[in-house]
Amino acid sequence: MDLLNTLVDKGLRREVPTRDEALAVLATSDDELLDVVAAAGKVRRAWFGRRVKLNYLVNLKSGLCPEDCSYCSQRLGSKAEILKYTWIKPDDASKAAAAGVAGGAKRVCLVASGRGPTDKDVDRVSETISTIKEQNEGIEVCACLGLLNDGQAERLRAAGADAYNHNLNTSEATYGDICTTHDFSDRVDTVQQAQAAGMSACSGLIAGMGESDADLVDVVFALRELDPDSVPVNFLIPFEGTPLAKEWNLTPQRCLRILAMVRFVCPDVEVRLAGGREVHLRSLQPLALHLVNSIFLGDYLTSEGQAGKDDLAMIADAGFEVEGTDTTTLPAHRRDAAAATDTEPGASSEAVVPAPTEDARRDLVAVRRRGTGTDLPPNA
Repeated sequence: MDLLNTLVDKGLRREVPTRDEALAVLATSDDELLDVVAAAGKVRRAWFGRRVKLNYLVNLKSGLCPEDCSYCSQRLGSKAEILKYTWIKPDDASKAAAAGVAGGAKRVCLVASGRGPTDKDVDRVSETISTIKEQNEGIEVCACLGLLNDGQAERLRAAGADAYNHNLNTSEATYGDICTTHDFSDRVDTVQQAQAAGMSACSGLIAGMGESDADLVDVVFALRELDPDSVPVNFLIPFEGTPLAKEWNLTPQRCLRILAMVRFVCPDVEVRLAGGREVHLRSLQPLALHLVNSIFLGDYLTSEGQAGKDDLAMIADAGFEVEGTDTTTLPAHRRDAAAATDTEPGASSEAVVPAPTEDARRDLVAVRRRGTGTDLPPNA
């Protein structure tokens, strides 16, 4: 298939495909799907080998958000049956993070609901970051706190935050259809603030909100222009009690095409399989590992994910390996100059952590429920 050969060649050269080529990937037939996965898999392996980076969410504050993002169970006016609680203590957050680290997670993602942090909130999260890093050597910490004000990104970076997540979610043209309390440019500005402060930018999308193929291509090209180091791809979970509760638009095949398109447009970026993968990919999840090089381990914010032990088994059974804390995720040309090495695309690092022990391969949901000593929900 000429299209796929062209896209592989461009991916290996880090050359951006045309919009028409990206749209053509989304328009491929089910008969062509395995060819699409195989082609995108060549690009994935060229830059990341067979490594899979594990990320673990810790929900610092849940619900009670003043923003009206239509996809979110924590939104203003949401009737979704989720647990709501204010900030958890740094020690409790660190204990929750330890469950993910025990299962092989390399990055801990600290998430808090709300429009954005106050300066007091930044102080609180900074203490949490310090506590986690003191208790877990070599772990990466990513903060996801909403829109940032001047100086807050620098303070988070000084506290030890390695990365900041703020997703674009959908195309600029349709952003107003899913949110009215802030706009697309606010999100772009926050990602750029994080980059300017020296944090690794993490920004992605949500598929399945009723968007067109053109919208999906638009948001992925906007992400390519922003040049984040990691791009999480979420698939909408239509929560009852939210405006998008009836948007069941995805099939496993369409999810794979979307992931392949993202990989072709962002060939050397950490593409992360995120929320909704279990719901929409179902038994085809292992195929997605040929497209992405990163997943969340265990639960998400207000929804339960696949058991952590099953995630680890899936990775091993598919012939992939968990990336260790002593391995650099990104290709050399994307790393900070201080961390750059001579590693070439396609080189397979031997610095991989040993397989998790049987004790660590427990159901991480249960670990969090009983291990924090707090009233954290199962998805905190």
